[in-house]
Amino acid sequence: MKRFIIFVLLTTFFSITTTFAKQEQDKTYQQLKILLDVLNYTKENYVEEVDIEKLINSAAKGITRSLDAFSQFMEPDDFKELKVETEGQFGGLGIRIAIRDEWLTVITPLPGTPAYKIGILPGDKIVKIENESTQGITVTDAVKKLRGTPGTKVNITIVREGVKEPIDYTITRDIIKIEAVKFKTELKDGIGYIALYEFNSNSYSEMVDSLNELKKRGMTSLVLDLRNNPGGLLNQAVDISKLFIGDNKLIVYTEGRNAPRKDYRADEKALFADIPMVTLVNGGSASGAEILAGALQDNKRSLIIGSQTFGKASVQSVLNLDKGYGLKITTAKYYTPSGRSIQREEKSSVKGSTETYTGGIIPDIIINVPKEIEAKLYQQREEIYFSGKEPVSAVKKEDQVEDVVLNRAYEILKAINIYSQYNRK
Repeated sequence: MKRFIIFVLLTTFFSITTTFAKQEQDKTYQQLKILLDVLNYTKENYVEEVDIEKLINSAAKGITRSLDAFSQFMEPDDFKELKVETEGQFGGLGIRIAIRDEWLTVITPLPGTPAYKIGILPGDKIVKIENESTQGITVTDAVKKLRGTPGTKVNITIVREGVKEPIDYTITRDIIKIEAVKFKTELKDGIGYIALYEFNSNSYSEMVDSLNELKKRGMTSLVLDLRNNPGGLLNQAVDISKLFIGDNKLIVYTEGRNAPRKDYRADEKALFADIPMVTLVNGGSASGAEILAGALQDNKRSLIIGSQTFGKASVQSVLNLDKGYGLKITTAKYYTPSGRSIQREEKSSVKGSTETYTGGIIPDIIINVPKEIEAKLYQQREEIYFSGKEPVSAVKKEDQVEDVVLNRAYEILKAINIYSQYNRK
């Protein structure tokens, strides 16, 4: 009797499940029929003859554009552009970009590139390319317009926070090489300093070398500078986190609707688990930099100071489609160990403006620096090399500005070092 009841219950369950699945399938077909009706009517009755392939491509782009700023349907040329970055160099301006509030926004210019030299700043909104508005543009379309043959010029108009009028720039494209990460290793009062510019295939090994070098020279604490670090490879961000976090603690996890949660954990032991540290971030810190900063903050491993980070931490899967087409679609998001979503979330309000939810990493100590000062500090980090001499800053000493965020970090670590000496005595 029990078996009969269980059989009836299971049969009923599968029948309901099948019915529900069929209803969802029917609903999808009904919506597709609307799309096909629009397509066919347009093809037969539009005032001029239409290109059916272009119509279908536009529909596919519209689907992905309605999802988020990072999901994209790519035509063959656009898909090739996406692959260019993996080849190591290309002709362009040298900026990391994203879409924010429907506008093309600079995450950060790359050191030594045309955009960097001419004065483009993190947070600048590129509102025009060749006098055409960029409102609603996709990152792929923007990249296609901005990249080109080295030596050719491109005209852009940017809007900068705190500046009333738009600024016009004419920038000459150059070969942009995706270089290995650059470090600055300094030691002051036992406090080591490392600037991590991005996460590429060499970041972890160079980080280990730099830390070991500073340790040999007597480092007792560390300032890790992630300002204007646009991110890069996930595995490098996780591996560098493992240098400071041990005990199998959670570093970051990803989760999506059809992507089961995946945890990235530290090892049992960390090479530099006990060294006091302060981590610096700003609005140009994104992706991998936010993963590292979030892991350090949630695990109470490092004090985070500076300004709120960019808020770019979603996982995109890339699919090769027929005839050279491609699909890049967001399948999951990154979460810090405490469950915070790093990705900046936005929604439109009733009046059409955009309300932005909290995203990115909010520092423990917030120090907001004016844009023009941040630009000068960014330039000061660039070093010029002369034959047989030590490198010097790209900005003359008399023109340099005070790095209040870095100085605050030194003060905090110096206080910790003094307090530790008192305890030992």
